[in-house]
Amino acid sequence: MKEPLDLIIRDGSVVLCNDVRRMDIGIHNGRIVQLAERLTTPAKQSVLASGMIVMPGMIDAHVHLNEPGLGAWEGFTSGSSALAAGGCTTYIDMPLNGIPPTVTVAALQQKLAAAQGKSIVDYALWGGLVPGHLDDLRALDEAGVIGFKAFMSSPGDPSEDAFREVDDATLLAGMKIIAELGHVLALHAESEPIVAALTKEKLAKGAISAADYTASRPVRAELEAVNRALLFAEQMGCALHFVHISSADAVQTIANAKQRGVDVTLETCPHYLVLTDRDLEQIGPAAKCAPPLRSKSEQEKLWAMLAAGHIDMIASDHSPCPSELKQSDNYFTAWGGIAGAQNSLELMIDEGYTKREIPLPVLSRMLSFAPAKRFGLSDTKGEIRLGADADLVMLQLDAPYTLEAQLLYHRHKHNPYIGRKFGCRVMATWSRGNMVYEVKRGIAQPFAGQWLSGAPACAKQQV
Repeated sequence: MKEPLDLIIRDGSVVLCNDVRRMDIGIHNGRIVQLAERLTTPAKQSVLASGMIVMPGMIDAHVHLNEPGLGAWEGFTSGSSALAAGGCTTYIDMPLNGIPPTVTVAALQQKLAAAQGKSIVDYALWGGLVPGHLDDLRALDEAGVIGFKAFMSSPGDPSEDAFREVDDATLLAGMKIIAELGHVLALHAESEPIVAALTKEKLAKGAISAADYTASRPVRAELEAVNRALLFAEQMGCALHFVHISSADAVQTIANAKQRGVDVTLETCPHYLVLTDRDLEQIGPAAKCAPPLRSKSEQEKLWAMLAAGHIDMIASDHSPCPSELKQSDNYFTAWGGIAGAQNSLELMIDEGYTKREIPLPVLSRMLSFAPAKRFGLSDTKGEIRLGADADLVMLQLDAPYTLEAQLLYHRHKHNPYIGRKFGCRVMATWSRGNMVYEVKRGIAQPFAGQWLSGAPACAKQQV
């Protein structure tokens, strides 16, 4: 190579697809162009990573940044900053609290305008499957969504303009169209009839505690919706991705469907792996989510499923809101959603690798490679290899610190992990070879994250 490299990251323990090697990474024009035990090529800049882990940046396939319309809840600037500080280099924004939700091309264009120049890392966008908008699916596909998202239970916002759950007829018809488009349908799988009936029963008794909320959304509500969606998908030939699966029984049901040839993947979230229903009682509504946190025994079974290879990927489901919406003694009216964008990678490395000895390449596959492959980004993202985008995160394993609110970059500083001692720490994050975060200096400028338009032909790859 005649001209000097832009950057060499030297002597890190580099997490590759199948092993970890101590080596140098040469970067030029935003791509990884050299990998060797020792690079001698001249470089404009060099970063010493001795004693550090260097991994592919996390690809978070499930975040809610709430623009347009509810940018005061989060927004692309604060949300992408939190993700970068947590070692995430690509995210996929899902429709939920943004008004209008991304169920039309006009709404997609508004979201793209809101994101322009405001994201520090790369991003893609989900479209939405809701009643009354089946005719918009093909146009959204042409406009570049990465896939489609649907709720099988109420998203919780009563506004007529908000994102709505699907009925069975819409779900079946939408699956047929999405299958023809070659995209993936992401599903929030909880049975609305079960949840609504149990909620009504609890409220009629004035039962509004954390335990009452948890009991209103039992594992069987998740299982019923998962089984129904799998049945529909088999009939329609639609590729499925189940979001935030919280129970081992649901994981096993999905694994069984894979074995009989269903094109399906699933994610779980760090909060199901490190928090329990007892934490919801102790922390309060900052730890409220749907599905709810489960018991310690259920959590251990979920870890066993992960270790056995039945969980495809990890996503944050970053779902923020103003802090005042979390301040209620009524767990049914307190806003649901965990603001965890900044903590996913550190939690998984600390809990998964350091404490449970799950190999780093296995965790990296769930955090980076699997979402890149499933959602059509694997040509340039998701692993450390020649030709890939230089989307990298450098972690120090023996770097204990206690999370404080002032360390968080997302807009509203409530978080169930505040006060938690982390055993490892993200020291730096690079997006396309540019350092976007460094622990001592914080977030870097400018905000140059790029929109990654959907690629349906790639999106149906199994992981």
